[in-house]
Amino acid sequence: MFSPEELFSVKGRTALVTGGGAGLGRICAEALLSAGARVLIASRKAEACEATAKELSAIGPCEGFGGAVGSEAGVRALGEEVRARTDTLDILVNNAGVSWGAPFEEFPWKGWDRVLSVNVTGLFDLTRNLMPLLLAAGQPKRPATVINIGSVMGTVTQAENAYSYAASKSAVHHLTRILAYEFAGRHVTVNAIAPGPFPTNMTDFALGNPDGLAKTLRGVPMGRTGEAEDLAGTLLYLSGRAGAYTTGAIIPVDGGCSVFAPRPILGGHE
Repeated sequence: MFSPEELFSVKGRTALVTGGGAGLGRICAEALLSAGARVLIASRKAEACEATAKELSAIGPCEGFGGAVGSEAGVRALGEEVRARTDTLDILVNNAGVSWGAPFEEFPWKGWDRVLSVNVTGLFDLTRNLMPLLLAAGQPKRPATVINIGSVMGTVTQAENAYSYAASKSAVHHLTRILAYEFAGRHVTVNAIAPGPFPTNMTDFALGNPDGLAKTLRGVPMGRTGEAEDLAGTLLYLSGRAGAYTTGAIIPVDGGCSVFAPRPILGGHE
């Protein structure tokens, strides 16, 4: 007999969620807490992150503190903060991310530098920094796990003026597969979730008004934006016993955006 509770439980496990003070990161933190984990959340906005942790502590043990991954010094400081709180780490959710939008003709160098520093370089360097804690926690049938938050923008060939963001998320997807292969035999799984449109501060410019929402939903085959349960369920699958044999996966949670078919190349039928 299978117990759904046991398959998706993370009871007794310790997790770190970067960018955990709001948006998708907060959803990830709440999901892990609800399933029994001790959760550390870090954000460059330390006070807001601490306030979120205080709220989430009503669900389970949650600690919030300042931490940024946009620089080498920031990653080093975050790694030290995590080590001061735990000797092992079962789950790392690399959620921290930024975006930049500008027309092609005006897209600046700093729009690449800033986005890649956080979304790719920082993600890699934090994973490298904390890998000894993950290796210490991993077991053959219950590996430690790294979950990278990618994006549908890393899959589809549309930038929508967010050129560096789209490229960074494609890099996250590929890096996920590289690290999955490298650490599969060392009891650490590495997977990515590629969300479609979810209502967050980052997407408010498009989803925060009726016209923008309507335009967005025309590109979503399921006809709706993502909800907290959509992300939480996937996260708990990858974090729990249910996902212990899964590594290198890029899981779309996008309402069908990534499989949206173009018009028939050879004409087809109207």
